[in-house]
Order: sequence, then structure tokens, then C-alpha cells
Amino acid sequence: MERIPILQIGEFLLVTIQVDMHDQLAMSLQDDLTNRITQTYAHGVLIDISALEIVDSFIGRILGNIAKMSRVLGAETVVVGMQPAVAITLVELGLTLTDIRTALNMEKGMALLRSSLGDSTHQVAAQGDADDDGEA
Repeated sequence: MERIPILQIGEFLLVTIQVDMHDQLAMSLQDDLTNRITQTYAHGVLIDISALEIVDSFIGRILGNIAKMSRVLGAETVVVGMQPAVAITLVELGLTLTDIRTALNMEKGMALLRSSLGDSTHQVAAQGDADDDGEA
């Protein structure tokens, strides 16, 4: 069966979709990615869709589900490389992808993930400091 490779780069997972997505491949990616997040304790997922010329409503919904599932597992998701025609089609279909963070390219996507991690680390540290202050 055809699979989309998932690469680990530090605390992030990188998915580069280089083939036309069909429904079964999208479902396999969803399962494979959630399994890899739990195996690697990844904090971020970058999904590069720059090679996709078509994203239908099902694929858009799967991308949204991946983002939600990743968040539940403790990883932020950023989709990068969306073609203008894909963005136009998604808007015309009424898909806003509200739960999916996007960036123009991989570099900006990695920066977005890093800033998210920095913010969440800062929030956890601040919460820890607040707890310590209350106990002293």
C-alpha cells in the first residue's frame, strides 16, 4: 500500500505530500501521523502540500482532523506551501480551515512552530512560577 513518508527533525515531524491525495491515502496519513506523534513525542507537525494542485472537501476535512488530533496529542500543526488555486478552491467550497495554522513556506512554518513552542514553554514556566509564589 502507498504511504506518505513522515520524517523526524528534532522535536518536529515533517510530512511532504508529493503525490495526488486520494481518500484512502489521506486516511492512512492520519493514522500514521498520530502514531508517529505518540512514538516520537513530537511537539510539532509540518505538512507541506506545495505539490498538491487539488484539495477537495474530504482532504480539507482530513487536514483539519489531523490538526485537531495532533493538538490533543500535544503537537501543533502547520500546513505550508498551499498553492493559490488550492486556497481559492477551498474558499469557494466554504472550507475555512479554522483549526489549521498555515504558512507560505517551510521556513515560515518552522518559525511558527518554534514560536508556538516558545510561547507554550513560557506559559508553563509562568504557571510554575505562579504556583511557587503562592506556596512561599
